[in-house]
Amino acid sequence: MGGDTGADVVVPAALQALADDPQLALILVGDQDTLREVLARHNGSAGERLRIHHASQVVSMDDLPSHALRSKKDSSMRVAINLVKEGAAQACVSAGNTGALMATARFVLKMLPGVNRPAICTTLPTLRGHVHVLDLGANVDSSAEHLFEFAVMGSELAAAIDGNPAPTIGLLNIGEEEIKGNEQVKQAAQLLQNSKLNYIGYVEGDGIYAGDADVVVCDGFVGNVMLKTSEGVVKMVVAFMREAFQRNLFTKLSALVVLPVMRALKKRIDPREYNGASLLGLRGIVVKSHGSADAKAFATAIREAVQEVKQNVPQRIRNKLETVLVEERVG
Repeated sequence: MGGDTGADVVVPAALQALADDPQLALILVGDQDTLREVLARHNGSAGERLRIHHASQVVSMDDLPSHALRSKKDSSMRVAINLVKEGAAQACVSAGNTGALMATARFVLKMLPGVNRPAICTTLPTLRGHVHVLDLGANVDSSAEHLFEFAVMGSELAAAIDGNPAPTIGLLNIGEEEIKGNEQVKQAAQLLQNSKLNYIGYVEGDGIYAGDADVVVCDGFVGNVMLKTSEGVVKMVVAFMREAFQRNLFTKLSALVVLPVMRALKKRIDPREYNGASLLGLRGIVVKSHGSADAKAFATAIREAVQEVKQNVPQRIRNKLETVLVEERVG
């Protein structure tokens, strides 16, 4: 029920995801009357693979995380995460309030052993394919140890999703030289250099999209600013191009000529194809969709959750963390 458009996006996305994956079953959590009405509008109905679970409350985008935890225990967000804890569902996907989602998931599902801070991780397109970037806003201040934990979790997520046994890891920094960066980043670099992770060194901002590393690790404050800036640049470039092509009759005709190229470019960098940020470090799978996502984008977030379920990502992260801790003690 959360996000900018609620059930009007989630329901058609769910129907599309079910059509694309015959093994998938979904539970729509929220006001049952609203869900049934939107389902009927999209020629859908509840059944064996699509259940409705009633929840009487909704967490608004303006609700403080503490208020959502204390006062909205029957919200669609809280009930959905409870279903994961109880084993009735294997993952939760939500477009709702990010802070409330993180706080609720952390309170209900608890953290994996060895994880002090959760992290938000998403996939971005690069010149070489894609990159996993974390943290993107769960933590505004992160110690070197936290950054190291993020690297372990991001590395294991990349290994699970991409089938890459040794993904390269880079630390986001203001330069590639060892003397650059703040103390947290420098200390995190030392921890990574002394580990058995495939750490390649510092990565600058432009290196994220160049594909310099499979996983890029950063503080949540920095990561969130980077992500929102990137989204703003894309919107600006698209607006400039649209303006340029509509300038006069000649430019409009030119637009028709390059239309196939523009469509191919749009598909390659379409943010809807990369929607779905993973909340890593939890004992269950929670995927955060962008609040303004349309049905296609939300269906992408559902697919991300399916992949993590199939690869048992939380258990893989737990095993990896235990291995790293043993290595540290032996070392």
